[in-house]
Amino acid sequence: MNTNNNDVLRSMRYALDLPDAAIADMVKLAGGELAVADITGLLKKEDEADFIPCDDELLMKFLDGLIIKKRGPSDKPAVPAQLSNNLILKKLRIAFELKEDDMHDIIELGGFELSKPELSALFRSTDNKNYRHCGDQLLRYFLRGLSLRLRG
Repeated sequence: MNTNNNDVLRSMRYALDLPDAAIADMVKLAGGELAVADITGLLKKEDEADFIPCDDELLMKFLDGLIIKKRGPSDKPAVPAQLSNNLILKKLRIAFELKEDDMHDIIELGGFELSKPELSALFRSTDNKNYRHCGDQLLRYFLRGLSLRLRG
């Protein structure tokens, strides 16, 4: 079970102080479609009226658009992948050009202790014996730390 995609979208909007149009632009950069009018519903909590769930495809397009916006388009073809917390972490690492020490510091800033081998295990291939699944709580700590780092 992934962290709620809407939570990730909300966290990134807050961390980067993005207006609705910028979110729609990032989705468009990655070849997706998102009406600016729908963003308000995507940013609401599940129990609020007019809540719109953010599906995996939309979050993937947003994250890919964030990478394109921050780093420019890639000359490598996109490899289709199943969205997971590990992939969200990887895409954010790429977008913000974070090194291992940066990742470690951000997770610590978010309030969680993680050893360097545990961190590197999050980025291994799923068939690697040292692969570690990124749980919802760890992703939340990372998003919190990233927000604190970007917003001060």
